[in-house]
Amino acid sequence: MKQSKKLGDLRSLGYSSKDVKTELRDNLIHSKKTGVNVFQALEGYDDTVIPELERAILARHNINLLGLRGQAKTTIARMLVKLLDEYIPVIEGSELNEDPFNPITQGSKQLLIDKGDETPIKWIDRNERYTEKLATPDVSVADLIGDLDPIKAANEKLSYNDERAIHYGLVPRANRGIFVINELPDLQPRIQVALFNILQEGDIQIRGFKVRLPLDVQFVFTANPEDYTNRGSIITPLKDRIQSQIMTHYPASIELAKQITRSEAKVSEEAGINIEVSELIRNLIEQVSFVARESEFVDQKSGVSARLGVSALECLVASAEQRMLKSVDTKTKARISDLLSIIPAITGKVELVYEGEQEGAVQVAHNLIRQAIRKEFLNHYPSPEKLTSKQNGSPYTPIVEWFSRNEFDISHWLSNDDYKKTLIKIKPISGFIETFNPDLPLEHRTLHSEFVLHALAEFSLISKKGFQGSFNFNDMLNSMLG
Repeated sequence: MKQSKKLGDLRSLGYSSKDVKTELRDNLIHSKKTGVNVFQALEGYDDTVIPELERAILARHNINLLGLRGQAKTTIARMLVKLLDEYIPVIEGSELNEDPFNPITQGSKQLLIDKGDETPIKWIDRNERYTEKLATPDVSVADLIGDLDPIKAANEKLSYNDERAIHYGLVPRANRGIFVINELPDLQPRIQVALFNILQEGDIQIRGFKVRLPLDVQFVFTANPEDYTNRGSIITPLKDRIQSQIMTHYPASIELAKQITRSEAKVSEEAGINIEVSELIRNLIEQVSFVARESEFVDQKSGVSARLGVSALECLVASAEQRMLKSVDTKTKARISDLLSIIPAITGKVELVYEGEQEGAVQVAHNLIRQAIRKEFLNHYPSPEKLTSKQNGSPYTPIVEWFSRNEFDISHWLSNDDYKKTLIKIKPISGFIETFNPDLPLEHRTLHSEFVLHALAEFSLISKKGFQGSFNFNDMLNSMLG
């Protein structure tokens, strides 16, 4: 529609305004009919969260997204902007984005009386209609709803009874838009009470004024279940006024987790071209998150954010790039040894229980990496626990016997050629991979050799010691005697 500058022009074009919930509903219906998926970027929610979200929008509900850390709750809220009209007209100069056909403040009502069809109109973009606030203990009613502004009253010589002396809070300023409160339980109960009227009656009351503003706001709240016991709660009357509560969740499979990490990780264009990260390495990164979500050392009520995988991939690529810059190579591939670089990403993303604190954050991170290697190894090769090296015919016997006669050292900082030449020395591992993974491309066999080496150490068939970027692998008995 032509962006009219005056109310009369807008009226002549037959423009009809909608409330924001109807606008979201109509645009969702249109997107479904035209085959446009506005929530396409949400991986793993196609059969769970997205259908519930669509039903809430169709029902014109305010929404509470309930889930653990890193489950894309804020991302979902921000995606709702795509369902708003691209532009809408508002009365120019209005603080509250008022509808030209339905003003709500005395100032705008008077402006329409004075100027009629000459009332100036401006158009605002959909992104200007999104407001987000993180709930913190210091948030006040004035922040959210508004209060008397004595400075404004003095400057404009207004009476304290004059509505124009009000400084409006974030909620009124989100009129005709989407208002998001993140971590709702952190909001003090007395502040949550201030939201009752707007959620139930659709208006607000401001202290000391006989004014009730009929606001038009789509509310979206986010909350972490942990907050209900550790830091606060959503008071029952407020929870009762939020019509739809939607539970989010972590990705159910490694493949989904990898898709999320690929889409969210920020890797420089240069690193993306020069550094190859194989599917095996990507699987190991995601296995760390999955293992952490089952670990006895990690607080499961707090959860393990999907951001762990994102940060871990970024750290791992940086480690490979650092090695490449130190060597003569212009390109490189991520290695198993690069997994040690993701420890800072792990320690910063997991909350530990008492036993984990006693163990130490770094030691817990090492344990999670070791468990991830064990778990991923079983997806490619036979379980060493079922086929011990003592048994006749065990595929691991030749490898273990090789280490009974040889000691093996490998440095994280080796160039590509030296890395390959070093690992090829362990002939039994090459034969083992050929037997149990014959379809593995040649360019991935060196990496799998290192993978088998580390996995056998985690299954205690050989010993492993790490020191300043180098690893020593040895026979278990020799290692104990030494």
